[in-house]
Amino acid sequence: PALFQMSGSQPQMGRGMPCLRCRGLCTGFEPHSWRKICKSCKCSQEEHSLSSELEDDRKIGRLLSDSKYSTLTARLKGGDGVRIYKRNRMIVTNPNISGKDPTFDTITYEWAPPGLAQKLAMQYMELMPKELQPVAGTDGAFHRRRRLTRQLPLYDQDPAQCRGLAEGEQRLMEEFVKKYKAEALGVGEVALPGQGGGGKEEEKPQDKSIDPGRAPESPNGALESAPAAGHYRCETCKQPVPGDCPVVYADRAGYSRQWHPACFVCCRCAEPLVDLIYFWKSGAAWCGRHYCESLRPRCAGCDEIIFSEDYQQVEGLAWHKKHFACLECETLLTGKPFALANASLLCTTCSQSR
Repeated sequence: PALFQMSGSQPQMGRGMPCLRCRGLCTGFEPHSWRKICKSCKCSQEEHSLSSELEDDRKIGRLLSDSKYSTLTARLKGGDGVRIYKRNRMIVTNPNISGKDPTFDTITYEWAPPGLAQKLAMQYMELMPKELQPVAGTDGAFHRRRRLTRQLPLYDQDPAQCRGLAEGEQRLMEEFVKKYKAEALGVGEVALPGQGGGGKEEEKPQDKSIDPGRAPESPNGALESAPAAGHYRCETCKQPVPGDCPVVYADRAGYSRQWHPACFVCCRCAEPLVDLIYFWKSGAAWCGRHYCESLRPRCAGCDEIIFSEDYQQVEGLAWHKKHFACLECETLLTGKPFALANASLLCTTCSQSR
């Protein structure tokens, strides 16, 4: 029998679609001039629609290009020269012999860890919560796309997508992106314990979790016998990792660290790291959004990273000065009284009329 049951398909969404959160109260997405929200209902664009799969693959292709992970990208034949993400899809066919004539159930995973035999890839999927498994047509696939939008905003890597950059700041952003690609960007690797990076385990002063007397490896890289209980431990939950269950490795952390698949999450938001894309800083893995915010402030108005040293701050939030404006009437509020509600600014008039 099939390992997973397909659930109902998500509604097809596109630009101009009504807001999912507003449940019909918003008639359709009306883009704001510089905010990443609907002008009508004030919800984010992702509440109305997701970008196409091709746009997602182009975004990840751009992120990974010019990095040591460029092998996960390819140029499209006859394309515009932009590199595209070679997203690994997995199709599983299971025989269904309950009837007189056998049939087959086909399950498509919209993403699976690359470079794995299907058996190990399926083990990885089974270790993820059901609601996070990216089976086509299910909530898991839908929420994977939502995490792509949230964790890896295109405007965190492409200056052409930014409306908050002042003259001369494009070069600062280009240097910022180049630096994080060289120093922090990573893509997790799935393998059995002790086999990450081709079986190498780097000992670092802070890495004390691996017993030097681990089980020997056979010539093909497989462990001759499973390690003793407690031999390998997950970096996040600190629980033992069975020797026959796949784990996630992050090469920037060294191969003496490993994570349960469901434990490889952003240290700030605790969200699973979409497609195992992480940013390494201060001994921990971050999603792209929170890594960038740890280095530069993010504008609460336009959601873009601020590269100016002259910006507005209120209660731990930051704004480009030109975006320090009322959510409703767009009146600039520098030097004027205002109210702050749910990270949104309101002038006194609009605040009183709510």
